[in-house]
Amino acid sequence: MSVLFARIPDDRVGALIGPGGSARRQIEERTKSHLEIDAYEGMVVVSNVDTDDPLGALKARDIVVAVGRGFSPHRAMRLLQDDTYLGVIDIKQVTGKQTKSALWRIRSRLIGTAGRARSRLEELSGCFVSVYGSTVALIGKEQELERATQAVELLLKGSEHSTVFHLLARLRNEANRAEALEPSELPGEE
Repeated sequence: MSVLFARIPDDRVGALIGPGGSARRQIEERTKSHLEIDAYEGMVVVSNVDTDDPLGALKARDIVVAVGRGFSPHRAMRLLQDDTYLGVIDIKQVTGKQTKSALWRIRSRLIGTAGRARSRLEELSGCFVSVYGSTVALIGKEQELERATQAVELLLKGSEHSTVFHLLARLRNEANRAEALEPSELPGEE
């Protein structure tokens, strides 16, 4: 039996449990795992019910961590898809800013007025984005995560929103063109 541990902030425990325990039950059912949640400490113990498949416990732990980083359980369930991952960027590590006012300003810059910057970032990168505490969490496929991480780091370092969004649009278009090419159309292949 696999046993994994995760710690989430106290104020995110309610989101993990959900109304009447609905979010917790859904995570357990879809991952074939069991969650033990200590609401006072924020400690979560994840164990797999199906001993033949430890992957369910790993996915459940990732979902727990994603909810702890500010995602709704519904959005965190995207991690159940194959080749979909969670990435977490520490704002303090990228910017070096430690004061509360600097973090507030930087988080506000990432979110934008009425959440428009975050929504645009999600739309252009294909990732879900959550700004919580001193972290930015991303859920997406590998290429989406790479593009979103690059964009977030540029924004954290002070790049203009329009410049970053144009870069994301260009990268997305290039990725779409590359996917549209058939293997026989790739340069150098015949």
